[in-house]
Amino acid sequence: MQITTSWMEQGIKQGMERGLTREKELVLRQLKRKLGQIAPVLESQIKALNIDTVESLGEALLDFNSENDLKAWLESLQLL
Repeated sequence: MQITTSWMEQGIKQGMERGLTREKELVLRQLKRKLGQIAPVLESQIKALNIDTVESLGEALLDFNSENDLKAWLESLQLL
C-alpha cells in the first residue's frame, strides 16, 4: 500500500505541468523552424492546448507548408 501525501501530489502535479510546458515549447520551436515566425495569436492558442492536442500538433506540423496550414489545423479544432 502506497501513501501519497499532499506535498507528493503537489510535486507530481508540478512535474506534469512542467513537462507539458516543455512539450509546448518544443512544438513551437519546431513550427518556427519549419514555418518561420508565427503570429503571436497562434502562439497563444498553442500554449493553451491540452497535452493530447499538443501531441497531435507535433505530428501534424510535419505536413505544414505555411502558417495558413497551422491556422487551418487550429480552426479544425474550433479554437480560432
